[in-house]
Amino acid sequence: MLIAVGIATYWFLSAQPKIALTTRPPVPVSIAVATRQNVPVYLTGLGAVQASLTVGIRPQVDGTLQEVLFTEGQEVKKGDMLAKIDPRLFKAALDQARGKKAQDAALLVAAGKDLARSKTLALSGAIARQTVDQQQATVDQLKASIVADEAAIDTAQIQLGYTTIRAPSNGRIGIRSIDPGNVVHVSDAQPIAVLTRIRPSAVLFTLPARFLDDVHTALTGGPVEVIAFDQDNRRALSSGQLLLVDNAIDKTTDTIRLKAIFANDDEKLWPGAFVNARLLIETLSDVLVVPSTAVQRGPQGLFVWIVTPKDTAEPRQIKTGPTAGDLTVIISGLGDGERVVTDGQYKLKRNALVTVTSRPLPGVEGGK
Repeated sequence: MLIAVGIATYWFLSAQPKIALTTRPPVPVSIAVATRQNVPVYLTGLGAVQASLTVGIRPQVDGTLQEVLFTEGQEVKKGDMLAKIDPRLFKAALDQARGKKAQDAALLVAAGKDLARSKTLALSGAIARQTVDQQQATVDQLKASIVADEAAIDTAQIQLGYTTIRAPSNGRIGIRSIDPGNVVHVSDAQPIAVLTRIRPSAVLFTLPARFLDDVHTALTGGPVEVIAFDQDNRRALSSGQLLLVDNAIDKTTDTIRLKAIFANDDEKLWPGAFVNARLLIETLSDVLVVPSTAVQRGPQGLFVWIVTPKDTAEPRQIKTGPTAGDLTVIISGLGDGERVVTDGQYKLKRNALVTVTSRPLPGVEGGK
């Protein structure tokens, strides 16, 4: 009898761990609630910032760079004096042109008097008509010379004006590449400095050509918003508008180039910087959304794990729409207010008991 009781006790005690092992603990998961709201749909393309104006400050006459009047990095206004070239040769050329005009003007006065006398003598027959004609030609020739002299004076004045280099536009001066004392030439490949205007600035970016119709449709509705984000696509730098779509598709990459303009008053966009340009093509009204982390891909297509009212997991096939930021639009398969798993899916099985590790959140932060 005692032996039988001992054997029964042994089997009962040895079976306890096995019974405990067959009961699986709840799976900890994070969840979100499927909600409805307006969702902006963006197209994102990699682009580069361009200054609205870039001008190389170059000499327009050859000469010695006498003086540089700007500071590197300085903001200048249109017409500000930037540099001076030795003007002495050009002043001399202007004086020479003026002297030549004065000489021809004096000759013209004398020739005009001779012409008047010749006409008087010709009336009395004292000289031949040919002499009068020759004198008239001399007067006409001197008049033409004076016109040429005036053009030479204008040219010399312009050349002299070029010895003073002025800012062609408002903007910021870059690094100086030529120091005073060097001889500069019109044909120099390197400018004295580069002037850029970054208010406003432009962003040139590309999108796949398949989105061309979407962009055109958006443009028909009015100005299209473009937001420039940093390279990590996390921080918004500036907001602007789409300026134009290029007139041809790049066949090698099957992309289309677009250009957006930004006021850039805070100068967060810097020429040459790479940015992510987000183009708003439409806003979907009152659509069902969930966090994109909830959407899984399986053999049957896209699905989500939902948490039933009994706190068990159940896979649900879904059909999705566009993705906007961290959200995915759900076209079918889910209902408003259903709970979806956003973290911990890899441990789930159908009808598995779950425990929520965080308070249920709406599909969109700050949503309904």
